[in-house]
Amino acid sequence: MTSSPSPRSPLSARSAASAASSPSPSAASLPSALSRRGLLAAAGAAGAAGLLGAGPASAASAPSAPSAGGRNSAALVIRNASVFTGVTGAGHRGPVRAVAVGRDGKILATGTDAALRRYVGRDTEVVDARGTTVMSGIHDGHVHPLGAGERSLSPSLESAETTPAELLEILTGFLADTGGAGAEPDGWLVVEDWNPVGLLPAGTAPHHSMLDALPTRRPVVLIGGDGHNLWANQRALDIAGITAATPDPVGGKVVKGADGKPTGVLKDDAQGLVRRLIPEHTRAELVAACAEVLGLAAASGVTTMMDALVGRHELELYQALSAAGRLPQRIVPAIRLDADQAKDPAGSLAYARGLRREFGGVRGLRFGMIKVFLDGVIEYPAQTAALLEPYLDGNGKPTANRGELYTSAADYGRLSAAFNRAGWQMHAHGLGDRAVRTALDGYAYARRVTGQRDARNAVAHLQLVDPADLRRFAQLGVAACMQLQWAARDTWTVEALLPYIGPERHRWLYPARSLEQAGARLTGGSDWPVDALQVWNQLRTAIDRQGAEGAGELYREKEALSRDTTLRMHTSGTAWQLRQEQLTGTVEPGKAADLVLLDRDVTRCPVADISGTGVRMTLVGGRVVHEADSAAGRAASARLARAAAAGARPASYASVHGGDGKGRHHACGH
Repeated sequence: MTSSPSPRSPLSARSAASAASSPSPSAASLPSALSRRGLLAAAGAAGAAGLLGAGPASAASAPSAPSAGGRNSAALVIRNASVFTGVTGAGHRGPVRAVAVGRDGKILATGTDAALRRYVGRDTEVVDARGTTVMSGIHDGHVHPLGAGERSLSPSLESAETTPAELLEILTGFLADTGGAGAEPDGWLVVEDWNPVGLLPAGTAPHHSMLDALPTRRPVVLIGGDGHNLWANQRALDIAGITAATPDPVGGKVVKGADGKPTGVLKDDAQGLVRRLIPEHTRAELVAACAEVLGLAAASGVTTMMDALVGRHELELYQALSAAGRLPQRIVPAIRLDADQAKDPAGSLAYARGLRREFGGVRGLRFGMIKVFLDGVIEYPAQTAALLEPYLDGNGKPTANRGELYTSAADYGRLSAAFNRAGWQMHAHGLGDRAVRTALDGYAYARRVTGQRDARNAVAHLQLVDPADLRRFAQLGVAACMQLQWAARDTWTVEALLPYIGPERHRWLYPARSLEQAGARLTGGSDWPVDALQVWNQLRTAIDRQGAEGAGELYREKEALSRDTTLRMHTSGTAWQLRQEQLTGTVEPGKAADLVLLDRDVTRCPVADISGTGVRMTLVGGRVVHEADSAAGRAASARLARAAAAGARPASYASVHGGDGKGRHHACGH
């Protein structure tokens, strides 16, 4: 989309970021204020970004007998740990308790505490993990980090559920906070994280007349937290020239009422009609904001990210961040193509190659991914996700609406073939079962005409998958990139969805275990800031299908994943999706030292405790990019804690779900 970050059924940010809660008791005993003189000096150019193109050395290349304090000693040794290596098959050697990081930014050795003592030299940093987990850093296979930075510069509704009167009260405060009378009449009020299904009572439809009641002449725009919806007042519509005669743009919809006039709601690419008129922030403001949120991701344990919505604007920001030394993660930018570009494979390939030529030298970026939206959002009232069978009217009767399919299977197949043949991967936004099938049909065509068997194309979100398509993921070698923090019983999965698709289809929401059993490669992503930055709650929800905020389990018996599968999904699984499994994703000698030290043992603690996991240290390519006991680390952790508190469900949530937490969810049956 030219105008918005993207997906969850995208747009569904349920609350505002969140992650670490209070550390477990074991965290308190970790060493504080560790000096990184040896590690940081040694990592240098071989740090995070510098390793992007490198493959791992073989385990046998690790020195067998380093001299104390010599150049073959480790820069860092983490001992007394519960190491989740992620290694399977012949490479699995049983429990590992220590990890040595070399001065080249790679993992030097793994093993027992006793075995790794030989890597400790005079200037080796030694950290006692006190039995907590060391593992590969989290690989986020679908995220919009720069969108999170840009959103942070505007006031946020934090996905609150409100009555129209409550909403107007909040927005009136925002008007005062953003210039007051001095901003009249032309200062835009742009508010992020509006909940498109959050007006109470449930089913209340947004209309510009509600916003027109605000005591202002200013243009007012509410940006949906899911990235797929925008709500504007009449002044903003007038400035944009949107009238009853305005046609729907390709890939978007101008919502109109029974009178044929615009309601003020713009869906998907129609958002650009207004968004292009909103004054931009300065480059300095954007770089500072994006650097801060990238620091939050590092503090959450994220070491690699696939930015799932990238154009020139985003690449210029990454260029500035990299030049300033403020790009801590490995970034795989997915170049977004719109619906018109998807019909022109040759032109699109030339466009993508041009961006790669221009920005390919930016340290920290690795090109090779293309992003296409195949549909929109499934929840009521948007209902733009493409379905095989029509939406229901809420009372069990079929409507004429099957959602929006932005690109045909034929066009997507030709596009995929052109890019796969040129060595690029495809990443499709597919929420509805018809969009998922369209992506698979396109990949099947590309596979036939190119003969390639390892293209590693992907479908993201997979909110609804027809069971007939489950085995096709494995057959076609397609990555199933899922955002399983959504797999809980809540407003989004029940009130806004169940009555409109019925129980038979509803059972196939986020079919993670069914895909795994069908042989699919599972990969993970957060879709931040469409959803809050809740990395560890995301993993927990994949296991218990409820998470920290769910009102109940969503088909846990049928679709929950094991803890082991979940950890691999968000590390080695996503590394495979991003073609860097030879570099990262497992903890073994020769791989880049992209590691996290946690404050608890996530391989053994109660599942519910995983949500509150804190990250004590994050390394990328052997370079420390977050340390909880440093001044910067404490600031990042404090901000995550504040976001977690702010992200709690609003009091109005109880009016929808019932004070007992059950509400209407009994209809789900699971």
